[in-house]
Amino acid sequence: MSTSMILLGLLIAAALAYIVGIVRCRASTGGDVAKLHSRTGYYGSYLAIWTVLPALFLTIIWAAAEQPVIRHLVETSLPAHATGVENDALMSLTLGRINSVAEGLPKLSQSEFKTIENARLGFTPMLEAQRLLQEKGVILGAEPEPYIISAAYDEVIYRHTSSWLITGLAALAALAGFVYGFTQIRPRLRARNTVERVVLAALIGASTVAILTTVGIVFSVLFETIHFFQSVPTFDFFFGTVWDPRFTSAGREGGASGQFGLLPLLWGTLFISFVALAVAVPIGLYSAIYMSEYAGPKSRGFAKPLLEILAGIPTIVYGLFALITFGPFLRDTGAMVGLDIAASSVLTAGIVMGIMIIPFVSSLSDDIISAVPQSLREGSYGLGATKSETIRKVVLPAALPGIVGAVLLAASRAIGETMIVVLAAGIAANLTLNPFESVTTITVKIVSQLTGDLEFNSPQTLVAFALGLTLFVITLALNVYALYIVRKYREQYE
Repeated sequence: MSTSMILLGLLIAAALAYIVGIVRCRASTGGDVAKLHSRTGYYGSYLAIWTVLPALFLTIIWAAAEQPVIRHLVETSLPAHATGVENDALMSLTLGRINSVAEGLPKLSQSEFKTIENARLGFTPMLEAQRLLQEKGVILGAEPEPYIISAAYDEVIYRHTSSWLITGLAALAALAGFVYGFTQIRPRLRARNTVERVVLAALIGASTVAILTTVGIVFSVLFETIHFFQSVPTFDFFFGTVWDPRFTSAGREGGASGQFGLLPLLWGTLFISFVALAVAVPIGLYSAIYMSEYAGPKSRGFAKPLLEILAGIPTIVYGLFALITFGPFLRDTGAMVGLDIAASSVLTAGIVMGIMIIPFVSSLSDDIISAVPQSLREGSYGLGATKSETIRKVVLPAALPGIVGAVLLAASRAIGETMIVVLAAGIAANLTLNPFESVTTITVKIVSQLTGDLEFNSPQTLVAFALGLTLFVITLALNVYALYIVRKYREQYE
């Protein structure tokens, strides 16, 4: 039985245990629930927790250890020429072929699988098994060696045995937990305290996973960045004005050469993001003010969903729109007034990206402005202020922390965008102040550096991690600044 089926079974068992727990606690008091320490739902949850948690922990641990154990068992069955400390590449290739064959064996019929088993045991020639696997499309190209088929058969048997073992052990653990929880249910059992402690532990675990994931990402990028700076001087990276990595094929000499100046990429990222925010912030903020302060219910119900549709359009669609329609339009319009605007330029990418992030500003700002207490508006009106004065001097200052957060969210979205930049701004790393020329961004170069036939430990590849860490630091600085602004202008309203 697969892990998903085991989890589904545990979910059903938890539902049944919940009902049994409620019935049990009622029966223990003769139907007088006033004698119970906790509400009846807590007793049901108590029994459900004892039924599910032991089996769930066992299933998770088993699932984590299953693949390494099976791999070790398969490796020990291989002949000496396919293993060894000095044959890591050969070992990896061999295990890949074994896994490929093992994935196809369960698709065979029972009689066909019996043929493979007989060949594995030496009752029939291995050539017959090879021919069968070739006919059924389990193996493509050259026929694998007999030990490959034998190891694949062993792997399938190990997986099948492991599946039945974990199913049986999970069932036994669930049953044992159910029996223990059932015997513990009594009127004075502090079921609520136990359930709340389990929920608290689950919440702490969820937050811990999020924190550890972030820490893992940061450290994985940091270590590779350190390897990069062992080959490229730090000063040349952060203050270099030329981006020329000089790609070379894996294994060829000269792969460490090239110039990895960050400034053209950083400038392109900030330049395009600035143009995008210059488009999105005014339009989004004015839209939010209109929808929250001026629009009627019908107009608001029509305009807000229409704006939010922009957030649901895939970025590749925006990129194609910029490449095919908007870029040529800007180029032709500029030519009419004597401006030399490239079809792929900062202006093209910035405007299209700004349109994309308008909902991030408008929708969030609308909700924040609408949440400002009505008493503040009424107090302003009572002092003789007009509607526009109330919005400028009362509503917007009260909503400023939330609006700053919305703008920073839109800025992070713009800084991390890739597809629009590739199609609308190009891939040329230029250090220019002219918005009519093409530039590129950090995210685009991260993608380009990780594609192609390059060694993973070459500077051309490791520079992607240095770029990623730089981008992380930039967004972190934006968040810290936003936190400073929010704390400086935060006001408490009753």
